[in-house]
Amino acid sequence: MEVRQARNFEERVGWLIEASIAAKQKLLQDATQVSTIAEVSRVIVEAVRQGKKILLCGNGGSAADAQHIAAEFVGRFAFDRPALPALALSVNTSCVTAIGNDYGFDLVFSRQIEALGQKGDVAIGISTSGNSANVIHAMSTSKRLGLHTVALSGCTGGKLMDEVDFCLRAPSNDTPRIQECHILMGHIISELVEHTIFRE
Repeated sequence: MEVRQARNFEERVGWLIEASIAAKQKLLQDATQVSTIAEVSRVIVEAVRQGKKILLCGNGGSAADAQHIAAEFVGRFAFDRPALPALALSVNTSCVTAIGNDYGFDLVFSRQIEALGQKGDVAIGISTSGNSANVIHAMSTSKRLGLHTVALSGCTGGKLMDEVDFCLRAPSNDTPRIQECHILMGHIISELVEHTIFRE
């Protein structure tokens, strides 16, 4: 019984790794998405060179991804270099809970963008469904204030796609596969930005 269970778990592990690889293969084969990831990287490079910053937001696992990507800019990605300005809007719990309590959860990110965002900054909203109301509000507010807007979403883009300048769509409807593609996109952008600014 234990051997059979172990074999089943091993088969499941293999299948899940294959599913993750398949999603990334689809992403690689989508020339439009590859081009959009490259263009977003160029936009961030230009913004940072002009003294602007990157503001990221998302819920749940996407909040963790926002923090992860922000950390790649502020800390380092592949090599030591000066810090780059990036902030995940989910990390200030007093701010998030105060805004949520006083104004509603839909405004927890947009209110912070009103306070911190400046024209020419880059706002990145992460939502696997593309329909997270607070992320949509954040991107619409960012556009109104003159920020560059980027979404990381699932294959349809959801309502978020209509609120941003660039929509990076992971080619899956499965939340874990979408999130795995999102962090790949974030790593690619981090590496391209870091290399372009400090090595070229």
